[in-house]
Amino acid sequence: MAKTTKSPSRKKATVGKRKHGGKEASEILIYRDKNIVVDTASHFIFIGKLEEMGDHFMTLRDVDVHDRSESPSMNEKYIMDSKKYGVRCNRRLVHVRLEEIISVSLLEDVIEY
Repeated sequence: MAKTTKSPSRKKATVGKRKHGGKEASEILIYRDKNIVVDTASHFIFIGKLEEMGDHFMTLRDVDVHDRSESPSMNEKYIMDSKKYGVRCNRRLVHVRLEEIISVSLLEDVIEY
């Protein structure tokens, strides 16, 4: 029976690339230093500047951590107000677990209605 080995060239092709949920980190990192909206499976929304993507966490700076369960305003209205009036930072740095993230979008891409 022939012994199979992994090709070193294949291994090198994946070095430095991180995948989560079928997306490569490099696709999200195009948003670096821009305000993004991070919707999570929890009751928290994060609005802040993308700093870094790790294997398990996304790091944001100058962040508004918004608890949807404690606010009488609708989520979309809250996000639109953040776009219109600016992000109300209540954290300098936040690490969001990648497994909790539902969606990521640029704050500037939020459509006001």
